[in-house]
Amino acid sequence: MAIFHGRLSTFRWRTRLTLWGAAAVAGLAVVLFAKLADVALSLFFMITARHAWAPFISAPLTGVVAVWLTQRYFPGAQGSGIPQVIAATRLAVHGKPVDGLVSLRIALGKIGAGALALTGGFSAGREGPSVQVAASIMHFAHRLLPHSRAIAPSDLILAGGAAGIAAAFNTPLAGIVFAVEELGRRLEARTSGILVSTIILAGLVAIALLGNYNYFGHMKVAKVSIDIVIPVVVYGIACGVLGGGFSRLLLWPQKEPNFFLWRWRRRHPVIFAGGCGLLVALIGWLGGGLSYGSGYAITEKVVSGELALPWHAAPLRYMATVVSYFSGIPGGIFAPSLAVGAALGASSSHMLGFAADTIPITALCMAGFLAGVTQSPITAAIIVMEMLDGHGMVISLMAVSLIAKAVSTRICPELYQQLALGFLPGESPPDDPSGGAQLTKSATAAKIAVEADLPQR
Repeated sequence: MAIFHGRLSTFRWRTRLTLWGAAAVAGLAVVLFAKLADVALSLFFMITARHAWAPFISAPLTGVVAVWLTQRYFPGAQGSGIPQVIAATRLAVHGKPVDGLVSLRIALGKIGAGALALTGGFSAGREGPSVQVAASIMHFAHRLLPHSRAIAPSDLILAGGAAGIAAAFNTPLAGIVFAVEELGRRLEARTSGILVSTIILAGLVAIALLGNYNYFGHMKVAKVSIDIVIPVVVYGIACGVLGGGFSRLLLWPQKEPNFFLWRWRRRHPVIFAGGCGLLVALIGWLGGGLSYGSGYAITEKVVSGELALPWHAAPLRYMATVVSYFSGIPGGIFAPSLAVGAALGASSSHMLGFAADTIPITALCMAGFLAGVTQSPITAAIIVMEMLDGHGMVISLMAVSLIAKAVSTRICPELYQQLALGFLPGESPPDDPSGGAQLTKSATAAKIAVEADLPQR
């Protein structure tokens, strides 16, 4: 009996060490992605500062190259990456192949092509891609476990995706909540402790290497009064409408695949990406460069009160993000969504006469718009809470996020869940380059194999 318990203890520790090692590697990969993204954005803005016309060359060129690389060498790496992780989790539950959705090859392509696209000024983020990168690494780790049944593959993919959010936003709590709220909505009781520890470890690795920084800077908010109630309701509704409309636009190619524009894109994805690059450059030029890139630098200045934005900053960032998504580059919408929200709050608070201090309204709009887009209100509120100096707005952020989510659901189904259906049986064309449907042979086979037994939303 003692020998049996000893072997069981050894088995458990080998499992834990393998998972924790994979989580550390996932955190390192996300940090590498963050550093490459920073270098890419710095390079773009350095060149643009000297040559205002440069984006008209760099955006189409990098769009063409990034999409060509994705189509040719890294199919499955296009788009956000979160829908792929959701679909992979569902497929893995039924024991179906998921290498066309999460793999080391896809992780490599996501990091390389994603960083390349940022050098062209596309309005895209690294958070969704980080989810797919970390999920791919954790999925690979399953074959290194002492026993294949030690942890379910679907749980490892889920934990990896959550670890990606934890490391990307430097907030382990947001990663855990995101796992439950968006990715899988389930954690098996017998493995949840180990998996949560891997999520936290990935976040701690990012903190150790990048420092305990706030993702978009730090917001100093004075004590809020009862006067915040009206802005919470107004901006909750507004962000829900705008966020729901944003998601509805992103789902357009999936909902109406026979529209002439999407038919042409399926035939000429690389040329289409170049055209989107030209539009991104034009939008950026019209807006004085405020819509270029992921929005980190500008939003950081906004939340610190160093920069006031004109009225057109939010709609132009909105448009640039939609066009960037349609292009099919590897890139996410988390950071651009937060940037849209920050621009909306900073530019409208004075016009609407809500507050002399724009920071509280900016915080409300960041959480509200992200919640309206993703329909994950708790995750959105937690991410913005991490930026606050003080917790006086915690209830306000939760309220505005829940209102925005409630309004958004009336306009559009859940974005990531709906996009994930494109990787499951018979939901969208298999050659859509935007990230909603393109599948490799293994994933296509999985579609056929699970057609009868996968739950549909």
